[in-house]
Amino acid sequence: MLINKEQILDFNAGITASHKEDFAYLRRQLDKKGLNADQLCDQIAGFQVAIPSWALGAGGTRFGRFSTGGEPANLEQKIADIAVLHALTGAAGAISLHIPWDIPEDPAAIRELAAGHGILFDAVNSNTFQDQPGQAHSYKFGSLCHADKAVRDQAVGHNIEVIEHGVNLGSKSITVWLADGSSFPGQLNFRKALERTLDSLKEIYAHLPADWKMFIEYKPYEPNFYSTVIQDWGTSHLLASECGEKAYSLVDLGHHLPNTNIEQIVATLMWRGKLGGFHFNDSKYGDDDLTVGSIKPYQLFLIFNELVDGMNDPMSKNPPLAWMIDASHNLKDPLEDLMQSLEAIRLAYAQALIVDGQELENARDQNDTAKAQEILQGAFRTDVRPLLREARIRSGAAADPIAAYRKFKIRESLIRERGARTVATGL
Repeated sequence: MLINKEQILDFNAGITASHKEDFAYLRRQLDKKGLNADQLCDQIAGFQVAIPSWALGAGGTRFGRFSTGGEPANLEQKIADIAVLHALTGAAGAISLHIPWDIPEDPAAIRELAAGHGILFDAVNSNTFQDQPGQAHSYKFGSLCHADKAVRDQAVGHNIEVIEHGVNLGSKSITVWLADGSSFPGQLNFRKALERTLDSLKEIYAHLPADWKMFIEYKPYEPNFYSTVIQDWGTSHLLASECGEKAYSLVDLGHHLPNTNIEQIVATLMWRGKLGGFHFNDSKYGDDDLTVGSIKPYQLFLIFNELVDGMNDPMSKNPPLAWMIDASHNLKDPLEDLMQSLEAIRLAYAQALIVDGQELENARDQNDTAKAQEILQGAFRTDVRPLLREARIRSGAAADPIAAYRKFKIRESLIRERGARTVATGL
């Protein structure tokens, strides 16, 4: 472990005085609105986000990749990196694995290692979007949708294997994302491709343990640029509904065309009880996998406003959601990038928590558009960062995670331990 609780306590002591003043001021503002700052801190502290194993090394593009040095070369090192994130932020209490990139040689030992750092295993992710060494059939022209049943059977078998790995690690869900689609008109029979995909998903679904969920992800384009088999939330919802009550839609914030109203999609899926969870990231042009909240923080807040509204609705039939980051970029230190994403997610959540839902409903009932806008923007413009710092301090994490990370020279330590040119498995 590259950082311990004593170091964090010493670090926090140096900034406690200024933080107390900021927190006291915010507490007074919240008191005026009838909000309890201590309860909000508890809610924020309990909000945990799964870290994807593939985001712990530097990402790249088809043109190049630039190592940050000290990147994790195996699953044990990836868990060690998440332990650092969790110690500093108090928000990274789970890991999401990609199979076959992260197949554990000794599942019991890996599970014990993670538990020692307070880390659980969230959704396991299958990979049929690229060929693996030694596989019998290629996914060049699709996997679960492929015209050749032998290819479909191979892809189904892989997903069943992923479930088995997840069971051994204590995971309770599998995420299925497909690159299946076409790049040219006439290449694919749309109806048959979707029908074959549904049949394949039903086979995978039949192997789910009783307490598991299956998340079906969607994406409008890339790597195919004419059609994608599961191209939008409606198709994902259709497939999930056909599979059964344990299947849900998964929303990746980057998997939408520009200006898509994602918050409306979220509200609709929650209304139907079919929202399974999220892959958080941000984008400017397409699926850019940028740091969460770096481009569209107001949209992120609006999405969380719908989420909080749905979670607070006693009539909601939607189960608890899975929260995961899905980002991979090639310019920042990956751990600092993930810390910024965790901050942005909790920030949007905290802003949504202070929205006066009853006042907003009253404005809507009275068709007072200006008032409704003022209520939302008032919450969004409130500086709730003292709440996040207080939640971290109370949970034993760092008041300022990135400052602590840099003070204790974590990246330099990783480079010394692992070497400057280590490349993360699967990236």
